[in-house]
Amino acid sequence: MKRIYTIAALLAGSVCLSVQAAENHHSTTSTSPMQQDYQRQMDKMHEGMMAGMKESNPDRAFAVGMLAHHKGAVDMAQSELKYGTDPKMRALAEEIIKAQQAEIDLMETWLKEHPAK
Repeated sequence: MKRIYTIAALLAGSVCLSVQAAENHHSTTSTSPMQQDYQRQMDKMHEGMMAGMKESNPDRAFAVGMLAHHKGAVDMAQSELKYGTDPKMRALAEEIIKAQQAEIDLMETWLKEHPAK
């Protein structure tokens, strides 16, 4: 039961962020290419995270939501490497890509091994 509440809290937070992203989406035409990239990444990530809400199995809901979250982190880290100049932030971005990709691979494999019923 605790796991369901945790998943619900995570997904509820993403709903709030999705609403905020939708409200901010109107301003993307007057922003920089970097900001437009981040907005697209956030929109994609939040949409993917919400896909977990369609799952009745809490383990699949967690994996689906976190998979989108981790892919979003990789996308953001790639943007840091594209636009960022600070050596510490670029190094962090590289670490994030490496760490998140391993977890992405694990979740994708798990989801294939545990299809929705």
